[in-house]
Amino acid sequence: MKTTYNKLVRDRIPEIIEAGGGQCRTAILSDDEYLAMLDAKLDEELAEYHRDQNIEELADLLEVIYAAAAARGYTFEALEAVRAEKAEKRGGFERKILLIETVKE
Repeated sequence: MKTTYNKLVRDRIPEIIEAGGGQCRTAILSDDEYLAMLDAKLDEELAEYHRDQNIEELADLLEVIYAAAAARGYTFEALEAVRAEKAEKRGGFERKILLIETVKE
């Protein structure tokens, strides 16, 4: 049975497929194609998290976020520094605040 995917997969997926007795056809993406497919993968993983809401899907989201950051030239340390700075300046989400409305005069 032939199944078409056309999606970005983790590096070891082809060898896992072949170890299981399957065959697969792959291609190596250009940098621009890779960035576009990372964005699509991020959407896919977010949808899976919304559906399943488990730690595995959160881990998948992190993996794609780390890959997207690296592909755009950012280090994990830089990403974490920006996250920490924003948390320091604007806070995190621990207090569960829902903003209902604002009024500006």
